[in-house]
Amino acid sequence: MQLYDGNFELKEIQKLEGHTDRVWSLAWKPATGVGGIPPVFASCSGDKTVRIWEQDPSTRSWDCKEVLEETHTRTVRSCAWSPSGNLLATASFDATTAIWENVGGDYECIATLEGHENEVKNVSWNASGSLLATCSRDKSVWIWEVMPGNEFECASVLQGHTQDVKMVQWHPTVDVLFSCSYDNTVKVWAEDGDGDWSCVQTLGESNNGHSSTVWALSFNAGGDKLVTCSDDLTLKIWETDIVAMQSGDSYAPWNHLCTLSGYHDRTIFSVHWSREGIIATGAADDGIRFFVESKDDLVDGPLYKLLSKKEKAHNMDVNSVQWGPGENRLLASASDDGTIKIWELAQLN
Repeated sequence: MQLYDGNFELKEIQKLEGHTDRVWSLAWKPATGVGGIPPVFASCSGDKTVRIWEQDPSTRSWDCKEVLEETHTRTVRSCAWSPSGNLLATASFDATTAIWENVGGDYECIATLEGHENEVKNVSWNASGSLLATCSRDKSVWIWEVMPGNEFECASVLQGHTQDVKMVQWHPTVDVLFSCSYDNTVKVWAEDGDGDWSCVQTLGESNNGHSSTVWALSFNAGGDKLVTCSDDLTLKIWETDIVAMQSGDSYAPWNHLCTLSGYHDRTIFSVHWSREGIIATGAADDGIRFFVESKDDLVDGPLYKLLSKKEKAHNMDVNSVQWGPGENRLLASASDDGTIKIWELAQLN
C-alpha cells in the first residue's frame, strides 16, 4: 500500500487523565508493543511527576501503572528511555536529570545528574545506551558517559548556542549529536579522534535554516533525513550522505531539501518521523498534521505533502507527538490541557 494513495483520518482511541498540570513530553518504551509485549510509555508534566502507562492486552485500554514523584521539585520537561528500556531519564526545571531503573516492577531513582545552572529542557540516549545528552536554558549541552554500575560521568560540556537549548537528539546509528535552540539554529556535534567534542555544522538562516526558535527535530528510519520544526511556522527537511556519514572518514554535511509552510498557524512544538515515513507534527494551534513524501513529479515544488490533519486535537497547545512501536499506526499526543490522547491513523475505505 502506498501512503499517498487514499484518505486517512485520525481516530481517538482513548484520553488519559491523571496529570494535574500541562503534559510536556512522551516517550514510548523500546521493545514494547511488539511480540505480544503490551506497549508502555512514560509522560512527564508540570505537576513534577512522571507517569508510566501500559495497555491492557485484554481490554486494550490504557492504565497508569506507576507515578514517579517526590524526586523532582519543579516541572519535569522531558523523559527518554535507554535503548534497552531498563533505564528512564527525566529532565527537570529543578536543574537535575534523574535516572530511574525498574527494579522488580517498581521504579527507583538510582542517580541524579547535576551541573546545569538552571532548567534542564531535554534528554536523549545514543543508540548503544553508552552516552546521554542533556540541554538547558543555561545555553549548554552536556554529554554524560554511562559507566559500570550505572554511574554517570560528564564527558563534555558543549558551548556554542547563544540562547536556551530546547532539544538534544542523537543520530539513530552514528554517535553524532544534534541540538536545537531559541537562537534559531540547529547545531551538529561530533567527537574527534582525541575524544574532544565540537560543533561541526550549524543549520541556520545562512543555509536555508529557521528564522525563529527551533523546538524539535526527528530523523527518518534510514537516518539520511532530518526534519526540524519551529516558531517560524515551518518544517524543514534536511538530508545527508548516510554512507559517508557512517564511514566516519570525514564529516558528511546536512543540506536543506525543502521547507513546508502554511499548515500550522501557531508555533510548531513537536515533530516525529515514523518508521514507515509519516511525519507527525503538534502545535500551539491545538492541531496535529501528517506529512509524507510526495511521489508527484513537482518541478521546484514541495517534496513532501499533507497526508491528513486533525483540528483541535486537544483543547490547548499540543506539546508532544510520538509514534508508538509496532506495526499499527498508534500516535500519542500530550497537551497543555493536562491530558494525553492515544490515536490511530486509519485509512478510509
